[in-house]
Amino acid sequence: MKKLAVLFLTATLILNLAGCGNRGAGNEESTTGSGQQETVTDSTVESESETQSEPGTEEESPQAPEDVQDGISEEMSAVRQAVVDALGENYWPNTQIPAEYLEGYGLTDDMYTDFWGEMPMISVNVDTIIVIKASEGQMDAVEGVLNSYRDALVSNTMQYPMNIGKIQASQVEVVGDYACFLQLGADTVDMEDEDAIRHCQEQNEMAFKAIENVVQ
Repeated sequence: MKKLAVLFLTATLILNLAGCGNRGAGNEESTTGSGQQETVTDSTVESESETQSEPGTEEESPQAPEDVQDGISEEMSAVRQAVVDALGENYWPNTQIPAEYLEGYGLTDDMYTDFWGEMPMISVNVDTIIVIKASEGQMDAVEGVLNSYRDALVSNTMQYPMNIGKIQASQVEVVGDYACFLQLGADTVDMEDEDAIRHCQEQNEMAFKAIENVVQ
């Protein structure tokens, strides 16, 4: 009888110890899971903070990199500087566009002798300027390329609805041997579409006159 009692108590102790062990493991798993959750949460907060601190939103002018004029001719550099001087803080493009950017719209090497273009690095902004010096007899073809590019942007305005006015105000202008695509205006986020269009047309006209003064 005593042996049975001892065996019963021993079995009970073993079961209790096993139960405690399982509860301890459960706590460790819970702690580990919680720790992982905290890590993910911290990471998410850091990521969101970095995203919110990115420059180039519609409310602030992007800063142009120092090497933005690398690789462009002296004449195009003078054109760029004239536009920058004319628009001041309202000049937002800060990243060079290669001529290859317009190949999909029909631009070929034989159509031009000089090329310069810029747009913002941050895609939410659409301020863009392109100036192409056409080869002899190629002005109509170059102008057609820029009009095709503009038409494509106008057709896709819903991709950036906050910039509808700016895109609608974009224009293609020709002066001498130069064809220009102008889509400028800087901050229009608080403007009604009609006001934005009028403002951007004024900015485009200022840029075109600046280009005209250099190339004529």
